[in-house]
Amino acid sequence: MAGESLLTRGNRWLSKHMFVVVVVPVLLGFVFHGYLPPNWPWGNVAIFLFAYMTFVTALEVYWRKFLHALTHLGVLLWMFCLIHLIMPGVAFLLARLFFARDFFTQLGFLIGATVPVGVTSIIWTSVTGGNTALALATVTLDTMLIPFWFPLFLQLIIGENIPVDYLNLFRNLLFMVTLPSVLGMSLTSFCRESCQRFAHSSGGFTSKIALALVVFINAARVAPEMQWNLGLVRMFLALFLLVMSGYSLGYLGSLGVRERDRGTRIAMVYNVGMRNLSFALVLAISYLPPLAAVPLTLLMLYQQPLAALVNYLLAKNAVDRARSYSLRVL
Repeated sequence: MAGESLLTRGNRWLSKHMFVVVVVPVLLGFVFHGYLPPNWPWGNVAIFLFAYMTFVTALEVYWRKFLHALTHLGVLLWMFCLIHLIMPGVAFLLARLFFARDFFTQLGFLIGATVPVGVTSIIWTSVTGGNTALALATVTLDTMLIPFWFPLFLQLIIGENIPVDYLNLFRNLLFMVTLPSVLGMSLTSFCRESCQRFAHSSGGFTSKIALALVVFINAARVAPEMQWNLGLVRMFLALFLLVMSGYSLGYLGSLGVRERDRGTRIAMVYNVGMRNLSFALVLAISYLPPLAAVPLTLLMLYQQPLAALVNYLLAKNAVDRARSYSLRVL
């Protein structure tokens, strides 16, 4: 159908220009934050939109493919170690170095480095020619487990300083990520072709619009807390270092696994380097003071553009390797 074809092309274009989906809504949220009706339940709207995004993403995976990817258990465990142990340590050191007396900013850095792997890492892995099955397994497993470990992590780092309804947090995490993931994979296991057709056309297109809306809503809610001064310049520098540390750690970490093929390397670079920042924003604004969400909003200005830079560097590295191999053969 012509309409479906148009949506498919639109979804493909947005997939290749994810920085537009993320960066533009952030800027619009900063500019038009005063126009949002203050009495609307924006937090609930963002949660529902995020659940829909997770569901559509899960339609790309079916249980057999997911379980097969779990056979790379050593690589997965090593990635989770890099993602949830080493990267939070890097974030903590950067936050202490640049914002030693600002607890909420430090908290934002830690959450930005600890939330699950970003769904867009699958897209970038695919575009760059990486191991998409491994990226899918990492994102899906990390997302499905978050209701069980993230409340414990949050309680550990904030203690009694900030009152948080952890039971409500657990329920929202199940609704936003775990249940939609299970439902999406289960549906695809029964009607794979039609589900994936939907995910590549209208579902994919509307889920990216939903992502843009989530980013816009949360950026608008954070905008009043922004202080445009020298401290913000310092934050931009610290966040740039944090994002580049993630991509670099993924590359260096790939040198320590048995499967050192290019596909695994690319998947690790994006899985370790990218975080689900829209998810982090929803959580931060729902359960924490707005100041903790400021670093998370600004991180969105870096993650996708720098992912494009990493894509260029990885492609250039592959070309250089192929050229070097050709010269040796000749």
